[in-house]
Amino acid sequence: MRRALCEAAWAASRTKNTYLAAQYNHLILRKGKKKTIVAVGHSILRIAYYLLTRQCSYAELGGDFFDRSNREAVRSRLVKKLVRMEYQVTLTRISSEAEA
Repeated sequence: MRRALCEAAWAASRTKNTYLAAQYNHLILRKGKKKTIVAVGHSILRIAYYLLTRQCSYAELGGDFFDRSNREAVRSRLVKKLVRMEYQVTLTRISSEAEA
């Protein structure tokens, strides 16, 4: 079962704009390839268990799940990156009227 889950995790890590690919990219820097694949495989197993026990359909969280869940950390990281590249950064929030 572990081999099948790891193979599915390798395939899921190469998909575009999915939660499992985002999880792979989020963990790869800290854990390395093999441990990250096992973690993604474990997530696949937990998703399958949840779907089978609760008799519900799968709701994709999206490839930007980690960015949406921690907006302040993403903002801070990107501002620091621009400052290191010698840019002056001024942030202003876009109003909801301008988005529509």
